Amino acid sequence: MNAISKVEAAPLLKVDGLSKWYGHIPGCMDVSFEMRPGEVLGIVGESGSGKTTLLNCLSGRLPPSAGRIEFDTRRFGLRDIYTLSEPDRRRMQREDWGFVHQNPRDGLRMRVSGGANVAEPLMNMGQRHYGAMRQATLDWLSRVELDTTRIDDKPRNFSGGMQQRIQVARNLIHGPKLVFMDEPTGGLDVSVQARLLDLLRELVRDLDLAVIIVTHDMAVARLMADRLLVMRRGQVVETGLTDQVLDDPQHAYTQLLVSSVLQI
Repeated sequence: MNAISKVEAAPLLKVDGLSKWYGHIPGCMDVSFEMRPGEVLGIVGESGSGKTTLLNCLSGRLPPSAGRIEFDTRRFGLRDIYTLSEPDRRRMQREDWGFVHQNPRDGLRMRVSGGANVAEPLMNMGQRHYGAMRQATLDWLSRVELDTTRIDDKPRNFSGGMQQRIQVARNLIHGPKLVFMDEPTGGLDVSVQARLLDLLRELVRDLDLAVIIVTHDMAVARLMADRLLVMRRGQVVETGLTDQVLDDPQHAYTQLLVSSVLQI
């Protein structure tokens, strides 16, 4: 999908007045935005800025204190996800979404094989043909540049970078409409980070995926995101096209973030 058609497309996600409070402490406050199919939205800010709280609210993992999150679901159309019943919301999360954790162990079942991890979303969607699922798994292991002869190895026998690739395949094999990524290259060696980022960018482009990615790394944001939300103390202080925000930051906090990267 090109940039013009993305702008013209109906929203995939509509967020209005989203807030989360922990007692008197704000996690995020009055966040509103829309995103469209095929768009990659980056959420950036320092530790404690509220970006992880926002991600968890958006992904249905943490109920907000106020506001609406409307998503164009396959089964129900555009619905506020928190008005869905718990079983329907879980089904939507399985069928329509993916979630790539920073630590791949949080997103994998460590006691079953890498292949079983990748195939599980297909089973959750009702597929039962073993041969077809195994072939799809082999295809995806190849797509994320893993040795397909290791399909029956358990995740603990893979390096951290390889585990992250298994997690990526697991979250894309079922054709989600939206994928959440929480610092997907955090904790990896620099050389491993670089290749994984290139791979993620290729997959996102080839599949025309909608992605919300949280990162504190401005280089990751520039490489992956079409548009940025900059957060500070739970509030969005600046938003815009990624190159605009990073090359000509308007808010003092964004200027500080960008200048700190340039000084490294």
